[in-house]
Amino acid sequence: MTNSPQQPVYILPENYSRQIGKDAQRTNIMAARIVAETVRTTLGPRGMDKMLVDTLGDVVITNDGVTILQEMEIEHPAAKMMVEIAKTQEEEVGDGTTTAVIIAGELLKKAETLLEQEIHPTVIAKGYQMSADKAQEILQNIAIKVDINDEVMLKKIVTTAISGKGSVSIKDSLNAIIVRAVREVAEKSATKTVVDIDNIKIEKKTGGGISDSELIQGVSVDKEKVHSQMPREVKDARILLLDCALEAKEAGSDTQIRINTPEQMQAFIEQEEKQLKDMVDKIIALRANVVFCQKGIDDIAQHFLAKKGIYACRRVKQSDMEKLSKATGAKIVSNLKDANESDMGAAGMVEEKKISGEAMTFVKDCKNPKAVTILVRGGTEHVVDEVERAIKDAIGDLAAVIETGKIVAGGGAPEIEVAKELRKYAASLGGKEQLAANAFADALESIPRTLAENAGLDPIDIIVNLKAAHEDGQKWAGVDVFTGEIKDMEKMHVLEPLKVKTQAIKSASEVSIMILRIDDVIAAGKLSGRGPQGPGAMGGMPEM
Repeated sequence: MTNSPQQPVYILPENYSRQIGKDAQRTNIMAARIVAETVRTTLGPRGMDKMLVDTLGDVVITNDGVTILQEMEIEHPAAKMMVEIAKTQEEEVGDGTTTAVIIAGELLKKAETLLEQEIHPTVIAKGYQMSADKAQEILQNIAIKVDINDEVMLKKIVTTAISGKGSVSIKDSLNAIIVRAVREVAEKSATKTVVDIDNIKIEKKTGGGISDSELIQGVSVDKEKVHSQMPREVKDARILLLDCALEAKEAGSDTQIRINTPEQMQAFIEQEEKQLKDMVDKIIALRANVVFCQKGIDDIAQHFLAKKGIYACRRVKQSDMEKLSKATGAKIVSNLKDANESDMGAAGMVEEKKISGEAMTFVKDCKNPKAVTILVRGGTEHVVDEVERAIKDAIGDLAAVIETGKIVAGGGAPEIEVAKELRKYAASLGGKEQLAANAFADALESIPRTLAENAGLDPIDIIVNLKAAHEDGQKWAGVDVFTGEIKDMEKMHVLEPLKVKTQAIKSASEVSIMILRIDDVIAAGKLSGRGPQGPGAMGGMPEM
């Protein structure tokens, strides 16, 4: 009996791709590292900008890490995980996105060297996890406690956050605006202070210069008054917020109205007018002189309101209504008949102003507002967008400091200090995890090294001098990118929230561990409800 040749067994459709073992690890690590290298040159006050151009020719110029990564059309699945790091950092803190991505890329680069030494990925992952936990502990121990009522200290944190952005030339004027805005919306409870940054509205308008940006102790609404005869400004405003239309009730779709005589027609019109006049009379009885309506306002109602000198805006967005409620203390009324004095809000001034040719309504001088507006001005749209990103970073930093009450110095000082302590910790570990812990320490040093490279300094000299300073007990010794010297960053007032560093290390270590543990990349037909995907969906991976 002759043996027939063995038939090949196919478990995946023809032309589907699969990468196994070291090939899969190498491809994933390379994709993640390329993402990190893309944003690496933007780090620090001397970082460079990126110009992003889409298919329509629209341009974004920025050095904000998360903006760059979100705008890029990234396909590779491992590279997309790096983008997720930046998004998480942005959502949790609002700043430090580039730092998190660089650390993740460096952790994978060091892991690749260990993999070539035949160290198993799970051993590296365990060593990285132990190091990440230890790094958190070290950062908590070296952090500086800060008085959240110390306005001077808060301004120094803002200065550090916006250094390197297009707005650096006028950081003093932005400083005061950002600090006041965050302190206005901060809400104290018995145990802690919470800052909801959604209560800070950022309104962008081109025209003027960045120094013309201002803080409005209230809310700006992108609406104009509904009637030309209404006053342009109202002082000592009593504000009514309506979530119901100031319009006559419409008849149902199946309702029939039979009118046989002109008198009946006239009576019908007068009845509608009476409904609208009753609504306006109710507003007058509440002594309201400003009305913001989320729905429509009938032309006749507009006329009655204008005759009484009442300022009104219609079709105001729900998000703006909620901010108006927090700023003025008014309650949003869903039924005008049920409105009473306690539902009213107050503001020192409500006025209509034209900004860049567009009429807007400003609700100003609110007492103890829990929602404020930062009006951002700038010569061009690109400038305004970059200033907005700088302000968002600074607001995130301040919110993190106010909520945790802890900061660290910048300039690469905390990374070098943590790396020094991690090497001591690594010496206490047995087995190959020690190599992973040392690799983790090396990866953290990529931050001061990158700061030096972006400033045109010799990174080797800088790292050697930084290590020597930290061995001498100077825990806040960092690199001054403007002079190239090693200085005490705390004394130079280069300060960052502790949460920026803890979150960056946490996110970077988790993603690098996840990527390391992947040893097989298989083309899947359908995941989480998505349609069938061919090899192209694997991000340009070579076919096996």
